[in-house]
Amino acid sequence: MAVLVIAEHDNASLKGSTLNTVTAGAACGSELHILVAGHNCGAAAQAAAQVAGVAKVLVADAAAFADGLAENVAAQVLAIAGGYSHILAPATAYGKNILPRVAAKLDVGQISEITKVDAPDTFERPIYAGNAIATVQSSDPVKVITVRTTGFDAAAAGGSAAIENIAAVADSGKSAFVGREVAKSDRPELTAAKVIVSGGRGMGSGDNFKILEPLADRLGAAMGASRAAVDAGFVPNDWQVGQTGKIVAPQLYIAVGISGAIQHLAGMKDSKVIVAINKDAEAPIFSVADYGIVGDLFEIVPQLVAELG
Repeated sequence: MAVLVIAEHDNASLKGSTLNTVTAGAACGSELHILVAGHNCGAAAQAAAQVAGVAKVLVADAAAFADGLAENVAAQVLAIAGGYSHILAPATAYGKNILPRVAAKLDVGQISEITKVDAPDTFERPIYAGNAIATVQSSDPVKVITVRTTGFDAAAAGGSAAIENIAAVADSGKSAFVGREVAKSDRPELTAAKVIVSGGRGMGSGDNFKILEPLADRLGAAMGASRAAVDAGFVPNDWQVGQTGKIVAPQLYIAVGISGAIQHLAGMKDSKVIVAINKDAEAPIFSVADYGIVGDLFEIVPQLVAELG
């Protein structure tokens, strides 16, 4: 049977998380389909058709899907679920809102945040804040899975899948879109950035985060923070990296004034290269760092900026 990936998109383009999920889906079965449920979403469907390894793109185009309301998208998934052995979505707020509803209606267990596919019925996922890896085998007739995108490479372009329009389900009427507040930034989006500069409690205040801006500017980096910095009100919630924040795996992660609590490490330890700057030589962050600098961040960061100049 085929594998279905639920595309996360903005009606005009695919989110990067969808490409990682396609890679996971391809490891589950030989024929992979993508569901694009949206409104005026032809551009997103065309983008999905060009992803390598995709056999078919199913398009459900209706006003009820314009804002990705979970009740409506889940109903659309259930309407076509009978033809699939696996249903996958990224482990983002979007996927986590839809798939539990699908799993409950199908009366199967959901397998959450997988990082590896060992076999079509066997998967690996982190537990205990990433300190252990559980191998999960499912005998359910349909595997409903969210994918931790940092565990899989993004699928390449080069596909030419067929696009098929399908009947859209009616609006459930259970929820309505009220509004959206979008944080605007000239910097890359945190979960998609190749370089991230993060600050922690050691920054001392929100104003001191300005010290990191020249470094981030030179590197073309996104800016992040630990939960301690967010809870202290130094920076906004959407900067938070960690188990209860955003899971990231950039090419370069620079942790400044971050001690490295388990919760934070769970969200960034898969980064390709980790640089830690902390005055405490015993800070846990150094246990995962590829490069560590012990010293005063208020002296070291300006020196780094000068060197990069």
